[in-house]
Amino acid sequence: MLKTHKIALNPNNIQCRWFAQQCGYSRFAYNTALADFKSSLNNGKFLSVVELNTRFNVAKKEHTWTKGMDQVVANKSIFGNLSAAIRNWVDKRSKFPKFKKRGKRDAFTTNNQCVEVKGKNIKFPKIGWVKMFEKLRFIGKIIKVTISRTAHRWFVSITVETTENTEAVDTSTHPVVGIDVGINTLATLSDGTKYDNPRPLKRYERKLAREQRKLSRKMLKSNNWIKQKWKVTRIHYRIACIRVDAHHKTTTDIVSKASAISIETLKVTNMLKNRKLAKALSDSALGGFLTMLKTKAETHGIPITEADQFFASSKTCSNCGYKKNDLTLKERTYHCSQCGISIDRDVNAAINLKNVAVGHTETQNACGVQVRPNSSEDVQARETEAGKAVWQQQVLPI
Repeated sequence: MLKTHKIALNPNNIQCRWFAQQCGYSRFAYNTALADFKSSLNNGKFLSVVELNTRFNVAKKEHTWTKGMDQVVANKSIFGNLSAAIRNWVDKRSKFPKFKKRGKRDAFTTNNQCVEVKGKNIKFPKIGWVKMFEKLRFIGKIIKVTISRTAHRWFVSITVETTENTEAVDTSTHPVVGIDVGINTLATLSDGTKYDNPRPLKRYERKLAREQRKLSRKMLKSNNWIKQKWKVTRIHYRIACIRVDAHHKTTTDIVSKASAISIETLKVTNMLKNRKLAKALSDSALGGFLTMLKTKAETHGIPITEADQFFASSKTCSNCGYKKNDLTLKERTYHCSQCGISIDRDVNAAINLKNVAVGHTETQNACGVQVRPNSSEDVQARETEAGKAVWQQQVLPI
């Protein structure tokens, strides 16, 4: 099993300068080979990656500064990054590769055979030992080592081939959980548990705007402009860290106490078209939150059920199944006119999503034979008066 651990580095000034040089060398190799590949296409030739690498080895001799660089970095950039980009373009999975720009996604891959890890220290070729902020979690053979920069931080991603078998946690005694996500509350569970949404962009919006105004007044590419640009970048980095930290803590806590999970299907791209909610939705990053939840649930062997895209979880009463069509966003408490129940809007939606997961697990018996309609058919049956009674008898009583 391949596992990757991303660790923050604590390098000195000389090591930071070396990392920046290797990022530049990786970018130089990528752009040079891509330009050669593009010109060959214009002449009616399709050069292979091996030919591109051979031509680059000849062209780099014209630049004396390349002799002191790590030559494995250029090799990995051409055979790894450029090769994958060309393959995706040929298979029509992406557009034609673009040239890399300085300062954007700076990263390089080094020789994993020369890398050694001891405690909180890691040894790179030609630079020696570099301090890390934490130890490597996994034990095994190192397959790939990538160094990258985000804002002012340098990180190392170590992929390890480990033979450790993660013991599956017994979740049979845990309940089925329905999750309703939102802007003010990041996640609301069917048992009433709520997880706050930090909304870091809203917290740092004024400070970010102030620093960006300062950046706009600086002369482009000047030293003061570069210093101010790093200040703006560090604010963006802090915002991203707060958001990801909240997502990790919430998803880990949910997965640790659920036997099955039901979530709603969100079309985030369509939701962002609403200009009144676009900024708040982007700040919450609900799509990334649900993706992280799916990944952790799959790792722990917890099944996830996704409700139908048009399933009205907020408008449907979790007690009697009545659908309220005139529910507005301002109404945070759901009042049912049929059974008279009053319940929190998000909790009501989470309970409905939980019922979808329960109905999904009950659609098959022990032999795997279909014994009752699936969740989409149940939704259609609930919309009729005759189907309401059947729904109440089979699913809703809890």
